[in-house]
Amino acid sequence: MTYVFEPAPLASVPVAGSDTRFPVRRIYCVGRNYEAHAREMGHDPNREPPFFFSKPADAVLYVAPGSTAEFPYPAQSHNVHFEMELVAAIGKGGKDIPVASALDHVYGYALGLDMTRRDLQGEAKKLGRPWDTAKGFDHSAPIGPIHPVSQIGQLSKGEIWLAVNGEDKQRSDISQMIWPVADTIAFLSTLFELKAGDLIFTGTPEGVGAVVKGDVMTGGVDGIGEFAVRVV
Repeated sequence: MTYVFEPAPLASVPVAGSDTRFPVRRIYCVGRNYEAHAREMGHDPNREPPFFFSKPADAVLYVAPGSTAEFPYPAQSHNVHFEMELVAAIGKGGKDIPVASALDHVYGYALGLDMTRRDLQGEAKKLGRPWDTAKGFDHSAPIGPIHPVSQIGQLSKGEIWLAVNGEDKQRSDISQMIWPVADTIAFLSTLFELKAGDLIFTGTPEGVGAVVKGDVMTGGVDGIGEFAVRVV
């Protein structure tokens, strides 16, 4: 096959403890999936059907263990927020997946940050426009290595947290998700056919806030460690 120009490299994320990589197909994100976060964003946290938005696959910014990755502060924004999340990596696809078997489709888990241009998001909401410029910009999905379920098991509870310059900002437990991982996969698979390589950012707890150049974000989830990202 001949292309007009050389295709861009496939986005991928290293798998912890190996020399293999997880190829990224699509990135789905769940909105307002913790009650306290829904409240802080001015919404009723009652359990309504989940909603989703997407980021391009090449928005991933790999954060290697023991290092501090650099997140470039995005242009056209003056209010960029952190949102610490657990990421589920899909290893087996499907449509209309039952909740009871949904976790069988998870290859592994990773730490993730859903970086958000909050000012652009607010303007888009006010005007009834899409969120793409607020959520899907370059480097907007920092992510750590993927930890296979075969090594760490399924994650249904455990602390999730984030600090900025050593000061606690977010601290909750993944058991507090309104839609747990299995429910999220099952519902999402009624909207899209999930396939191996999909990443699902499962939502953030309360405490989101802005960062500026020079800030260092350190976050983690029990069972899969922590990572650090500096805003540059």
